[in-house]
Amino acid sequence: MVQCRICGKEDCYPHSFKFNNIRKIDSFSGSSPPEIFVGKYNYPNVNIGILSPEEHGNTELLSSQELWHKNQLKIPQILQLRSKLIYGRTQSNIKKPFQENKFLSTMQEIAMTSKSISAEFKLEKPIIEKNNEQESYVPVINRAAQVKNVRLEENPIIEKKVDYLVNDKDAKSQTALLELEKSSISTSTIIKILSAGLLGLKTSRKLVPTRWAITAVDNTLSKEKLKKIKLHQEISNILLFTAEYIGNHYEFLLLPDKFSFEVIEINQSNPDSSWRNYEGFFPRKTYAESVTGAYYANRLALAEYLEKIQRQASCIVFREINEEYTQSMGVGVLRQISREAFNKQPEKFTTIQEALQKIQSRIKLPISTFTNQSKIIQDYGKQKRLKNWFKPI
Repeated sequence: MVQCRICGKEDCYPHSFKFNNIRKIDSFSGSSPPEIFVGKYNYPNVNIGILSPEEHGNTELLSSQELWHKNQLKIPQILQLRSKLIYGRTQSNIKKPFQENKFLSTMQEIAMTSKSISAEFKLEKPIIEKNNEQESYVPVINRAAQVKNVRLEENPIIEKKVDYLVNDKDAKSQTALLELEKSSISTSTIIKILSAGLLGLKTSRKLVPTRWAITAVDNTLSKEKLKKIKLHQEISNILLFTAEYIGNHYEFLLLPDKFSFEVIEINQSNPDSSWRNYEGFFPRKTYAESVTGAYYANRLALAEYLEKIQRQASCIVFREINEEYTQSMGVGVLRQISREAFNKQPEKFTTIQEALQKIQSRIKLPISTFTNQSKIIQDYGKQKRLKNWFKPI
């Protein structure tokens, strides 16, 4: 048994990752999952880099939030995987000509591939065991090192559609994002390609901080789907979807009404504090400052479902966070939980009260903690509909 230096417990998994591989190295070789990260601090001169372990082969599990969710990995397991990664980074201006930066060119090649790829790293300084640039939007990046140079040890495998759109410098970034999604390129890969500055018109291409790229992709894809969704008929029943993973319990309540969307998040440990954002039928024009990135990830999953059934609805998202969620695992995890919920058969109800009772049976907090601040629930049923004035024939 090994005693934790932080909490004193024996074999403490949540904290053990902090002390793995404490040693000085000036070079290493390994297979990037693939994963890149573009920071936002000191913008426009930001840190850019590649994440890779000191091992070769298929390392996708170290990075893929889709695989973590699919395999139902727990947070200690994920932290143990993340502790293997080294963030080899350097600084770059977001608009610096790409051809002048060999490191950036290599990073872009890695961003374009969806398979693990081997690379050799030469470091300027030893690895730092504490990385000061952390983002709640992405999983923990614990170890960082300044890179002197990096060299690919194998040719990247790149999807034809990715290669085509990266080389199409007359297509706007929004057009490219939509085309990539239509070609079944994963959301996480699209985010990396956008972040690496590989999409858009030739004169406007630039690096995009990973945090912003995540929201930009979720927002762009969902907004485009909603344009068509808002032309469809409304759903005919009250529908409820649910899913839970690593301390995040989600309930998606869909009401027969024109499109509107609301997310309410509350942590069990502090129910007096909550996060909420809302939009009506017309698109929101400001950033969802309260819920932030999760808002757009939830909305994308909803839009994917409504597009599939060719209906529109008003949706309230209830997110209850419990003590298991000890550390942010990134927006991608929340996107996958939301997609899981909509991949299930919905529960159907005739009244909103019945649906709320069902939600209450699955959450710890009083349902009123959510409903008292919901604009959609407060407004539901108060607005007279055209059909209310006509009797069925």
